[in-house]
Amino acid sequence: MSNMKSALRLNPLDNVAIALLELPAGTVVFDGTVVLSQTIPAGHKFALVNIPAAAAVRKFGQVIGVASVDIPSGSHVHVHNVSAEFDMTDATSAVPATAAITDAVVNTFDGFLRSNGTVGTRNYIGVVSTVNCSATVVRRIVDAFDEDELSAYANVDGLVPITHTTGCGMSSGGAGLEVLQRTLGGFVRHPNFGAVLVIGLGCEVNDIGNLLQSQGLVAGPALRTITIQESGGTKSAIDSGVTIVRELLLLASTAKRSPVPVSHLRLGLQCGGSDSFSAISANPALGYAADLLISCGGTAILAETPEIHGAESLLIRRAESPEVVASLEERLAWWRDYVARHDTSLNNNPSPGNIAGGITTIHEKSLGAVAKSGSTPLRAVYQYAQDIDRSGFVFMDSPGYDPCSVTGEIAAGANMICFTTGRGSVFGAKPVPSIKVATNSAMAARMADDMDYDCGRVLSGEITLQEAGADLYSLLLDVASGRQSASERNGLGDFEFVPWQLGAVL
Repeated sequence: MSNMKSALRLNPLDNVAIALLELPAGTVVFDGTVVLSQTIPAGHKFALVNIPAAAAVRKFGQVIGVASVDIPSGSHVHVHNVSAEFDMTDATSAVPATAAITDAVVNTFDGFLRSNGTVGTRNYIGVVSTVNCSATVVRRIVDAFDEDELSAYANVDGLVPITHTTGCGMSSGGAGLEVLQRTLGGFVRHPNFGAVLVIGLGCEVNDIGNLLQSQGLVAGPALRTITIQESGGTKSAIDSGVTIVRELLLLASTAKRSPVPVSHLRLGLQCGGSDSFSAISANPALGYAADLLISCGGTAILAETPEIHGAESLLIRRAESPEVVASLEERLAWWRDYVARHDTSLNNNPSPGNIAGGITTIHEKSLGAVAKSGSTPLRAVYQYAQDIDRSGFVFMDSPGYDPCSVTGEIAAGANMICFTTGRGSVFGAKPVPSIKVATNSAMAARMADDMDYDCGRVLSGEITLQEAGADLYSLLLDVASGRQSASERNGLGDFEFVPWQLGAVL
């Protein structure tokens, strides 16, 4: 990587470079070899050589698109002159190098060891609706407890309302109900909940009995249930729920943190509100942290299937077995069919914010997204919200929409989330702490209250990627042990339960 202070060329094969700051027209870069013909915004690309129409545009040593017109040296390279429509065969011809891990790795953190052997990084009470009809009751129950009352339970982190907009008006069988029940089941049994109250209406498709049976759950002291109809209506259900939650608070308050192996950590990898710096600072630094975690027996979960489109060959090369390759290819084929049925394509990305941040094509975005996963073998591919039963690096199928993707990762067992952002996401994810990592220092300073770590220092040369990755790993353990993340300090995460809705609405 050539760092000339004002611009970066990431790979010798590249015919574009990235402006580290806004560069006015006439700026001379790379020892006088390139003169900019127009102003290049920070994070955006410019041509290092003349790129003929239909020629490959390369960044990271990878093809990210083709020139839609002739692009002179020194010109801005972006959506106005680059097409994402090209033959992807062998497009990702170079595999990004990953530095060997040399850090002395801490391999314990302080967590809540549950009776079934799982470990929580938090100790919440969950109040869960089976159907939209019980959502208001759930929220009224949670709202009945103020901070003064909850502060009496020193080991309890608080109450989390889990509400959604479905649960009825759907087929009593099929993918829609199956995915909803799998997602709810994953939250009900999640180790970050010390106890759970499930609330239904009483006549919904996803009624409490069917939900518990489908997920192998059994009501008991730490899993209580009520229905609004059997309770005598809304007010009676709220009163009953408040009484039960007080009992659950007493139960959950007996839990205490203790040292546990890092192998109990399951880290959900996420990026949102990305910019072009995501792929060269925060995402590869998070990949290094993921490698450190996996070296201690932990698990790192990559998701957002539409956002690996164009970079899937990098994951295929890391697959542990032909079965893993087949599973990943099957999921990608499903997505191609799915988007076609809705008259769109996987190239219908990046988002407007991504484009404003300098990302031109889905291939460029996906190459950066995959960097979060580090360098270890891909061990398994899971369906959305499916319980993850293997350690190491795994992939979970999900949409690219952040709340929906993170909901699936948490349901699958993630007890930590690390979320990189260049434009400034403010995402939270109760009951799981979400660490927010800035890709650039300007945004990190502007949104300091929402960011946990500034990876922009990698761009300035203040620290290396490996140092940033080691910092993130240490931060991960600190937050897992109880240190509040920025999103927790800001009280975020009560409205981000967004299960993937599949199937017909009837």
